[in-house]
Amino acid sequence: MTSNIIPDDSMFSDFRTQCLSTENWLNRYDKNEMQVWVEAAPAIKAKNNASKVHKIKCKMVIKDVSAATMYDVIHDGVYRKKWDPTMMESHDIARLSANADVGYYAWGFPKYPIKHRDVVTLRSWQVTKEGEYIVMNFSVKHSKYPPRSDRVRAVSIQTGYYIKPIGPNSCTFIYLSQADPKGSLPKWIVNKASQVLAPRVMKCVHKAGQNYDEWKNKNSPEQKPWLHPEQNILPMMDPAELSIQRGDSLENVDESFKTETQDSEDSC
Repeated sequence: MTSNIIPDDSMFSDFRTQCLSTENWLNRYDKNEMQVWVEAAPAIKAKNNASKVHKIKCKMVIKDVSAATMYDVIHDGVYRKKWDPTMMESHDIARLSANADVGYYAWGFPKYPIKHRDVVTLRSWQVTKEGEYIVMNFSVKHSKYPPRSDRVRAVSIQTGYYIKPIGPNSCTFIYLSQADPKGSLPKWIVNKASQVLAPRVMKCVHKAGQNYDEWKNKNSPEQKPWLHPEQNILPMMDPAELSIQRGDSLENVDESFKTETQDSEDSC
């Protein structure tokens, strides 16, 4: 275990660079102010001779919601229950610093005959001098939150958001993720599905941003611990108690799955 597990400025800078770069990224979707890219890195073979999960990036130009509001939407766990149709369970576990915490999230697939997933992640955030917002996370091991028999423990290798204002009520919104859902899903299915689902997720988040201010004005409008650390009542935790969760340390659970991506009937 290590005490320097919390991301430093260089890690935020690297994440920002990945979000803004187009070099070594392949464009897979470009429509209606939204683009999806897949990293064009050399194929890396895993121990089972299967290709790794792709790193995917989705960019959207939002013309009717401010960067600050979209940042609030990403952070507000209470509000997420209102707009995320896949979420089964979510809660923050502990604070690690003024801009880092550890939390649990579980989600389901009501339209697919596969097991539910869950993750334990270390989340950190930063607001730059230029007014840019960054939120990123990766999977960690927590002694009180081991993998459960009724859910497949997934792994966030690196997931996050970059939000840049382009006007008082408009912004560039980028989602970047490399995540392994584990289980017995072949990586090619995971990679194919992520390219299809990413634009849908972005549309859900955009819609959530459009409705956030009205909802927040009726639900503890002054309570924003991600902006005001003194409001955070979570217990403090020593980061040294956590370690990075590696995918190869988790069992690949057998499960049923469909080999073709189908349209989801879930809506925001």
